Amino acid sequence: METSTLPKNTNTSEDFMPINGTDYVELYVGNSKQAAHYYKSAFGFQSYAQAGLETGLKDRESYVVVQDKIRLVLTSPLKSGTEIGKHIDKHGDGVKVVALWVDDATIAYNNAMERGAKSYMEPQVEEDKDGQVVRAGIYTYGETVHIFVERKDYNGTFLPGFKKWETPDYNPEPTGLKFVDHMVGNVGWNKMNHWVKFYEDVLGFKNILSFDDKDISTEYTALMSKVMSNGNGRIKFPINEPAEGQKKSQVEEYLDFYEDEGVQHIAVATDNIIQTVRDLRSRGVEFLRVPATYYDAVTDRVGKIDEDIAPLKELGILVDRDDEGYLLQIFTKPVEPRPTMFFEIIQRKGAQSFGKGNFKALFEAIEREQELRGTLH
Repeated sequence: METSTLPKNTNTSEDFMPINGTDYVELYVGNSKQAAHYYKSAFGFQSYAQAGLETGLKDRESYVVVQDKIRLVLTSPLKSGTEIGKHIDKHGDGVKVVALWVDDATIAYNNAMERGAKSYMEPQVEEDKDGQVVRAGIYTYGETVHIFVERKDYNGTFLPGFKKWETPDYNPEPTGLKFVDHMVGNVGWNKMNHWVKFYEDVLGFKNILSFDDKDISTEYTALMSKVMSNGNGRIKFPINEPAEGQKKSQVEEYLDFYEDEGVQHIAVATDNIIQTVRDLRSRGVEFLRVPATYYDAVTDRVGKIDEDIAPLKELGILVDRDDEGYLLQIFTKPVEPRPTMFFEIIQRKGAQSFGKGNFKALFEAIEREQELRGTLH
C-alpha cells in the first residue's frame, strides 16, 4: 500500500482547509440497483439521481439516495475488468469516496498537494445545462479517497452527468436520519499516528480525543483510536488501529475481510433515536445487543436523562455522558456479506464525545458476533 510522504513542520494553527460539510459518500457495490432499493426500504432513503447507460456512461451505473442532508452514491460496474469491479472483488461492498463540500475545490486540492497528499483526481470542471461543479481528489488510508466538491455555480439535481431519479410508486417514509455525524476508519498495525499526522498536516484537522487500549478493551480484545476534527467541527474522523489482545479484535477482523484499510462505519444523527430505531427494526435492520444487565446501572453511571429506560432497554440503545451532556447510540450489524462496514445511529443531547462509557459493553457484543462467525480466535 502506498502512503503519502508528509512534510515535517507544517503549521496547522489556522484552518487553511475550510470544509462546509460532508457532500456525499460513494460506495462501490456489486448491484447498485438492489443496494438503492435496500437503503430506501430498510433505512428510509429517497430516490434522488441516477447515471448510467441512459446518461451516456458505458462502464458503470450509479444511484443516488438521499435523506435530509445525507447523500449516498451507490455505484456498480457494467462490464468486467473495471477498476470499480476490481475494488469490489478485493474489498466487497464498501466506501470508496468520502466527498467534502468546499467553497473552492482547486484551492483545497492545491493546499493538500503542497502539504504532501497523493493525487487521486486533478481539478476538473463538470458542466451541464444547470451550471458547473468543480471536483478534485486525494487519497487517504487504503484505497479510500476524499473528493473536494465545489458546487456554488450549480443548480442541478446532484452532479453534471446525473439525471433526476423518481420512483413515484415506491418511496418508503424517511426514518429520521439527518446528517453524517462522523465516519470511522480502520487502519493497520501501528498506522494510526501516521494517519493522524496526515489529517493534521494535509487537511489541517486536530486530534480532539484519544483512546488507548485501556479505554477500548475487553477480557479478550483491544484497539486504539484517535478522533480527528476539522476547524469548524463539521467533519469528524475517528481512526482505529488494532492493539494486542488475547484474541482477534474487530479491527483485525475488518482488515482481514476488507483486505485493506478502509471505512469501518458511518455514524448518522437523528433527533429521536427511539422512533428511528423502532422504524429501522420494523424494516429489517439488525442491531448489536448488549446484555439486559447493562441497563441496571445506566442511571447511576450517566445521571438523569430525558428518556425512559424501558424503551432504551427494549431496543438496545446505549447511553453515555460527558462534560457537555449525554448521547444515545446504537450500532447495526454489518450491512454487507463480509463482516466489514456497518452504521451507527446517534442522538446527541449536548455530548460531543463518542460513547467511551459504552466501549466495553459494545465490544463484548461485537465479540459475541465474532464468536458466531468463527473469527474471534
